[in-house]
Amino acid sequence: MRNLPNLLTLCRFLLIPLYILVFEAGYVRTAFLVLLVAGLTDVLDGYIARSRNLVTPLGSMLDPLADKSMMITVLLSLVCSGMISVQAAIAMFVREAGMIIGSAIFHFRGKQTVPANAMGKLTTVLYYVAIMLLIFELPLAELYLWLVIAVSFLTSIIYIFQFYKLNNKPEYERK
Repeated sequence: MRNLPNLLTLCRFLLIPLYILVFEAGYVRTAFLVLLVAGLTDVLDGYIARSRNLVTPLGSMLDPLADKSMMITVLLSLVCSGMISVQAAIAMFVREAGMIIGSAIFHFRGKQTVPANAMGKLTTVLYYVAIMLLIFELPLAELYLWLVIAVSFLTSIIYIFQFYKLNNKPEYERK
């Protein structure tokens, strides 16, 4: 945890209870700003880690966990407030929880995990746009959310294929 990218990831974990407090106090749009700050720390920690060669195994595991934890928190707040349907929440939760559990299982079994790719990053941006549309109660927000859910499942399938390909290479090709 002693490098800046890992500290930014830790900050993202700390923003989760802040988001909950602000959202529950009725400041939904301000809570969205907390979410945007979390997104900014995600972009910054990734950029700094890669550009300064500060990528660590701990950071590689905690970064997606922080992202998924924040997204599940936001998801629960939106469903509890009635801003999204239970069906959309279940679909999103299944995908996010599956990604967390799958990554943890593979990590602790010594398998290599697939780093974030362009599709994963695009999916995250699309989710942020969907949340913004929902929070600002814009037309067709839930339809857009369902499109993003479909994209997120497609992205998960791509990750599964990449994981399988990565972990079925001969050992000398994996590094």
